Amino acid sequence: MSVRPYRDIHRRDCRKIYVGDVPVGGDAPITVQSMTTSLTHDVKATMEQIRRLEEAGADIVRVSCPDKESTAALKEITAQAKVPIVADIHFHYKRALEAADNGAACLRINPGNIGSHDRVQEVVRAAKANGCSIRIGVNAGSLERHLLEKYGEPCPEAMVESALEHIKVLEDADFFETKISCKASDVFLGVAAYTQLAEACDYPLHLGITEAGALRDGTVKSSIGLGMLLWSGIGDTIRVSLSADPVEEIKVGYSMLKSLGLRHRGVRIVSCPSCARQAFPVIQTVEVLEERLSHIATPMSLSIIGCVVNGPGEARETDIGLTGGGNGNHMVYLSGVTDHKVKDDKLVDHIVDLVEKKAAEIEAARADGSKAGAKGAVEAAE
Repeated sequence: MSVRPYRDIHRRDCRKIYVGDVPVGGDAPITVQSMTTSLTHDVKATMEQIRRLEEAGADIVRVSCPDKESTAALKEITAQAKVPIVADIHFHYKRALEAADNGAACLRINPGNIGSHDRVQEVVRAAKANGCSIRIGVNAGSLERHLLEKYGEPCPEAMVESALEHIKVLEDADFFETKISCKASDVFLGVAAYTQLAEACDYPLHLGITEAGALRDGTVKSSIGLGMLLWSGIGDTIRVSLSADPVEEIKVGYSMLKSLGLRHRGVRIVSCPSCARQAFPVIQTVEVLEERLSHIATPMSLSIIGCVVNGPGEARETDIGLTGGGNGNHMVYLSGVTDHKVKDDKLVDHIVDLVEKKAAEIEAARADGSKAGAKGAVEAAE
């Protein structure tokens, strides 16, 4: 237990699988993924989206494979991508076979629409032969008919039963490199289904609130649903489903994990909403800083507070802090300690410079630590 137990999140114990070379589950970090919106057979457009997602920090990228042209394009896409590629398969099981042969690291199948038991068995054989993992994707909107007849409507019990039925099919085929999703567009239904599923099996869980909506509403809806689950220790990989640029899904996903202290990437900005006490335009300053610091992947914190009411207190808890002061002079804090002042006209450039230097220092220290660790291991071996 930490010194602040109210911040502790105890993640659910589960088995670890691999999507390509990316571990999912067990003690692995919670991964963040998104999905391309381009026509997959347009390799140039798809790779452009994948590159942008990679730069944003995506650990895994999924592409839709509705036809043979798309699965054929996978061979070139998987050869160029720096992250594992998941093939999204619906209705046509042969697309799964082709995707596995053409380099997909994982096959996302919805057993409710993939076809017969024999067809699922063929998909398993292809996955085994090519070293693919499989995601069982249960969705409230496409449950099997017998479950809808049994329960009358999509409900947590029906979704979990669907997942467990298909897990058994894979297990009977001696396949265990499986992760599971149990998605619904209804937050209550999704959270309840995932909570029950987490208790019913030990497979890693792929979290998502499906069809969450546009950027603002979808972010809020996903944050409520996924936040509840993540805070409970449930979830091993996440996809925030937004009707927006896929890069926004990665940004929102990392913001969720940073807010809960589950994973850290980039600059975490603590900023006030501003009021009449602000000594500089806080909202505009933060907007500019978010954009200009988006290239920083190093985990660090920055507080931007418009006045001295909360500014010094927030600055004590962040790597770099800025508090608004009088006459266009604002206090800069380094590692929680007052250090110097900066004037209005140099404020943004100065903060960007400080953050970049701090990030470089952190990375240099990390590299030195890795070298020292490797040297110690060699000396111990000798």
